[in-house]
Amino acid sequence: MKALITAGGTGGHIYPALAIIDKIREIEPNSEFIYVGTTNRMEKDIVPAKGIEYVGIEMYGLSKNIFRDLKILTLIIKNEKKIKDLIKRFNPDIVIGTGGYVTYPVIKAAKAMHKKVFIHEQNSIPGKSNKMLARIADRIGVSFEDSKEHFEKNKVIYTGNPCSERALSIPKISRTRYGLSQDKKFILMVQGSLGSTSINEKMQEFLSSIDDEDYEVLYITGKKSYEEFKKNKLSKNVFVEPYIENLSGLMKDADIIVSRAGASSISEIIALKKIAILIPSPYVANNHQFFNALSCSKNKACIMIEESELTAKTLKKQIDAILNDLELQVNMRLNLSKMQKNDSSTTIYETIKEMI
Repeated sequence: MKALITAGGTGGHIYPALAIIDKIREIEPNSEFIYVGTTNRMEKDIVPAKGIEYVGIEMYGLSKNIFRDLKILTLIIKNEKKIKDLIKRFNPDIVIGTGGYVTYPVIKAAKAMHKKVFIHEQNSIPGKSNKMLARIADRIGVSFEDSKEHFEKNKVIYTGNPCSERALSIPKISRTRYGLSQDKKFILMVQGSLGSTSINEKMQEFLSSIDDEDYEVLYITGKKSYEEFKKNKLSKNVFVEPYIENLSGLMKDADIIVSRAGASSISEIIALKKIAILIPSPYVANNHQFFNALSCSKNKACIMIEESELTAKTLKKQIDAILNDLELQVNMRLNLSKMQKNDSSTTIYETIKEMI
């Protein structure tokens, strides 16, 4: 198979794309890939490091600034031409988009060249690019059953998030690698691939007030915030890291996960049946993290704390409630198992194979 893949901006878009590539490679080892991303976001470093041919294009999201948006329209036209030339050279069997504004000119160019197009939406509420591209896509995969209502019935398929299947295949990473004890409860706190300045500020009080607790915390700040955050005086049972590769391997060893509500993180939590406290970011498009977390919490499969309600006291209260209630833990894991869709990458591969 020859596949042109496009996604960008955050790990929530990039890692599902990589999971799809991994599945295609597993089944068809001689497959060829070209990945189109931006010239200035995290995919430009992550993807080439995986040995995948990478093409970067200059692209930005639409804003409310008319002069900026006029430039973006010019970039769309310029990039569509560049992608058409790339498609002529590579001649892919399929073009796959997993979200981010970089996908828009790529998918448009692909349809103009009469290529089959599959797009995937990770969030409960579709992003701008996928909303606009849904009209021309041949098939649309969604991570949440609720999301099907946003797309044409004859195009949409519930696939789950491909990060879930990938999470299951990654080897377990022991907490001891990061200095934590195997004999104490382990709370893993992570704030997304880009980190969260607002959450880091709110967490300082909590992380400096748990000296007397019989659990340990590994707090992942995000690379941008690490140097500043580690200057804080924290409790002796708190460990801090900037970023961890293959994080789902470490999630397997955690007793509780405290996380933002990105779609990929939730898919991994569900796949691994991990008890989680979700703190959706209010700063994302369409407030989609809130709806991601809501899809989980309304099934009693996680606990949601909105950022406006997050304090050291509320977080500690929820952690204590979970650790002291075995029945709650059992029920949450049971509800997580009801939400599982652990063959997502395989479902996507089969859908793509059928299309081509």
